[in-house]
Amino acid sequence: MTDGSNRSSAVRIGITSPIVTRVPGVSARWEAGAGIEELSQIAVAADRAGFHHLTCSEHVAVPVPVAETRGGTYWDPLATLGFLAARTDRIRLVTQVLVLGYHHPLEIAKRYGTLDTVSSGRLTLGLGVGSLEEEFALLDAPFTDRGARADDALAALRASLSQREPSYRGEYFEYSEVVVDPCAVQPRVPMWIGGRTPRSLRRACEFGDGWVPFGLAFDDMKAMLAKRQPPPGFEIVLSVARLDPLGDPDATRRRLDRAIAAGATIVGAGVDAGSADHYCDQLSALAELFGEEFGDLDER
Repeated sequence: MTDGSNRSSAVRIGITSPIVTRVPGVSARWEAGAGIEELSQIAVAADRAGFHHLTCSEHVAVPVPVAETRGGTYWDPLATLGFLAARTDRIRLVTQVLVLGYHHPLEIAKRYGTLDTVSSGRLTLGLGVGSLEEEFALLDAPFTDRGARADDALAALRASLSQREPSYRGEYFEYSEVVVDPCAVQPRVPMWIGGRTPRSLRRACEFGDGWVPFGLAFDDMKAMLAKRQPPPGFEIVLSVARLDPLGDPDATRRRLDRAIAAGATIVGAGVDAGSADHYCDQLSALAELFGEEFGDLDER
């Protein structure tokens, strides 16, 4: 964990990608008319400015009543990140998050191992248990035991990613004498586990390399972290939205400092913008605001 006093040695800032997810009351109006060219423009700007990562989330089909509050626009992360991999050089590509219950572990190992290959090892797998029961039913995916299945899937992924001939035997998944080629080129693909409960933090510490909490106050997150000491090198990825580094740099720094004081080692930033051009200008201002504290590209 970190606090404001050691911010410069630890903090890295990524972006919570606009356009790819639209939540009513959260997404900006300009995003509704934006597409792949605007997204590519932002990804290239973030890459050149030295941001740590960009994100893409997953929902397959959201029921209409649910979409009214949670949004219905969710770009497919594999297609989206594959496209952006070809437009960028260094920025990491984060699924934030894939729903484990929608996939067999070998599906993830093959599809995202291929993404890791074509991106020269820039994949970070953000993974979650999932909570939208209607979507589970639509996809004929088991819901009631999804937590136990997710634990087994995570163990299977940890055993199988980066392995051309993976094998695993667990409670729900078992396979051997198979070839998955291409597979991930990173010796250990970072896995960040999403969630908002002590169990999600336990799951992240046991199987993953980081925790991506959501919907929690910073004080609640600090209390959870105080009860469970994460392993060395473990990432705490906290989100800070609606930053305005051009219009209010002091407030921007204060809000980021609060996230870092809460334990963040990586911040997923979202900025206020009225267009893709404005978004890129905000990213440049955010990178300039942090200067040398912004992070070392070679450490990503």
